[in-house]
Amino acid sequence: MKILVINAGSSSLKYQLIDMEQEAVLAKGLCDRIGLDGTFKHEANGDKLEMEHPMPNHAEGIKMVLKHLTDEKWGVIKDVAEISAVGHRVVNGGEVFVEATLMDEEKVNTLESLTEFAPLHNPAAVTGLRACMEVMGKDVPQVTVYDTAFHYGMPKTAAIYPIPYEYYEKYGIRRFGAHGTSHGYVAGECAKLLGKDPKELKIVTCHLGNGSSITAVDSGRCVDTSMGFTPLAGVLMGTRCGDIDPAVAMYIMNKEGLTPDEMSNLMNKKSGVLGLSGVSNDFRDLDAAAAEGNERARLALDMFAYQVTKYVGSYAAAMGGVDAIVFTAGIGENNPAMRNAITKPLAFLGAEMDEEKNNTRGGARVVSTDASKVKICVIPTNEELAIARQTLDVISK
Repeated sequence: MKILVINAGSSSLKYQLIDMEQEAVLAKGLCDRIGLDGTFKHEANGDKLEMEHPMPNHAEGIKMVLKHLTDEKWGVIKDVAEISAVGHRVVNGGEVFVEATLMDEEKVNTLESLTEFAPLHNPAAVTGLRACMEVMGKDVPQVTVYDTAFHYGMPKTAAIYPIPYEYYEKYGIRRFGAHGTSHGYVAGECAKLLGKDPKELKIVTCHLGNGSSITAVDSGRCVDTSMGFTPLAGVLMGTRCGDIDPAVAMYIMNKEGLTPDEMSNLMNKKSGVLGLSGVSNDFRDLDAAAAEGNERARLALDMFAYQVTKYVGSYAAAMGGVDAIVFTAGIGENNPAMRNAITKPLAFLGAEMDEEKNNTRGGARVVSTDASKVKICVIPTNEELAIARQTLDVISK
């Protein structure tokens, strides 16, 4: 059975075709600059194709994808009918879509009404959905998989904000979280790596990249997560400020004469390690600058590690213990020094890093010492595979 995974952006469309029997990627690529001049990238059988091709809309992008998946030279299937279903990444399903869902036109319309929860991402997902429906017809199941779904079942003590309850009832204001597909995937892979049933484990998963979030996973279920109503909350990130006193925003707005949209832009795109360091939002650039003596770059790195450590410690307390800490995503997977800085203060929990193991790369692995009471793991995330698995579950029902 083959699942096509789609991640649609406002002017882009990433795709992977996955053979679910071996969970192997048969082909992948990117339609970019949709609505402009159009560029197309396709990888299959070890070969890569790059070309310019006009794609006035996402439907034309889907046509390009299907054409090359079935192409005599570049293809990996003979007919589109070999695609059993399409799985679509969606950032936020609100309180309506709380699990992977088989879509129809009515449900797509409902999803479109939730765009205010993720205005930069959800409209693109709806566009990708409609494009696939238009090009592939009604016989191919279209399944949506939500970044917020893994977090939805967290207790109300973690999900509800201490503002007048009527705003939750009227507007659905609550902690939604993000990166849920990644957190759920790496938590499951951690259990496999340790040879345990997920129900036996208390895990803190650290998805660390330009956007970062930390999640407490108890018995396979999310019980708390650092991002909130939007992905702005939690630890400081590449350009996002993370948790700050809300009064700071109002104070700056009054002093600088900023509108709400301008303040939102400042907190989302000009803050975080970029705003602190004045150097970059790329941690590799910060490492280089700190090594040359840039104190603000060093401060940004130290603050990031400190805040992640605080979240891990607080989640261990919330769960009444922790069996494993998982690092994933760009920074989590590729920055041994940051992993070490985060876990070193957690020795009191019984977490002990093995320096030699921590400096190796590639694959899912345990990087703590054999004696460590808390296992420290590095697990590459694979959101596309997670989406394909959930899509398969839905159509199998």
